[in-house]
Order: sequence, then structure tokens, then C-alpha cells
Amino acid sequence: MTIIEIFKIILLLLLVICAISVNITRKLLPAVIIFMSYSIIMAIIWALMESPDLAVTEAAVGAGVSGMLFLLTLRKFRKKDKDMEEGLEVDQEDLR
Repeated sequence: MTIIEIFKIILLLLLVICAISVNITRKLLPAVIIFMSYSIIMAIIWALMESPDLAVTEAAVGAGVSGMLFLLTLRKFRKKDKDMEEGLEVDQEDLR
């Protein structure tokens, strides 16, 4: 068994661990971070499988765009929660 094959097995195990832990995690921020690491690991696996177009797409869309959208959404929810805790009025339209 070569070192590349061992590296691939380790990456696949990390991929399975990320997939399971993103579903188990109860807090949103760690779940988003785990999701982003899942996408990075998947991009590395695509690169090792000699498919650079899929690797770049997975890194850009999976970890980049989707991860940033999740983080921005999480930030917006936290801001709304903070405003509601401080007693500021929040329109129901803003929550949608």
C-alpha cells in the first residue's frame, strides 16, 4: 500500500466523519464550519482523482459561495435574535 492510497483512505474517513458530525451538531456555526471542511476535503479527493474541474468547482461553490451564504444567513438570524432580546421591535416581515 502506497502513501497516496493511505492518504486517500484517511480523506475518505474524514469525509464520513464530517458528514455524520454535521448532522449530529446542534449549534449552527459549528455545523457550517464542518460543512465547509466537508467541501474542502471533497475538493482534495476530486483533485487526487485527477478531475481538476470538479475540484475547483467543489472548492468554489461548496466551501466558498455556499459557506459564505450560510454564514451571512446565520449572522442575520443572530442579529434578529439580539434585537429581540434587547426589546427592540422587529417587524414580522423582517423575520421572513
